Amino acid sequence: MKKELVIEWKHAEGNIEKTPEEFEETGMTLAAVLAEIRMLLEMEGVGVRVVETVLPDDAAAESESLLFNGIPVEQLLEGVEVTATACACASCESCGGDAECRTLRYNGEEYEAIPPELIGRAAAKALEME
Repeated sequence: MKKELVIEWKHAEGNIEKTPEEFEETGMTLAAVLAEIRMLLEMEGVGVRVVETVLPDDAAAESESLLFNGIPVEQLLEGVEVTATACACASCESCGGDAECRTLRYNGEEYEAIPPELIGRAAAKALEME
């Protein structure tokens, strides 16, 4: 039976006034990582499916998260934790004024968008290939 890797990308609606680069960074990074690993996974008999879940604007705390076969990246990888930072949207009022946005902390660095290294490692871990 063929294995499947289902990656869910949760992000806020597009009417939050971020620049396209800010808003889509995780999505673009995910697409780039998948372009690199999809063929290798398929050669191993693993199908890849991406599900995009658009959240309402008031769900900033959940936005920019990735789940691999239903498991959030921070639960798959040791040393990754979820934090929150002050919203960096171009117009913070669109996120509710003093809203906080979801960030990840890894190796002492904070990331609003999930870095490629963590996406690849989480995919492998979800498939128990690591």
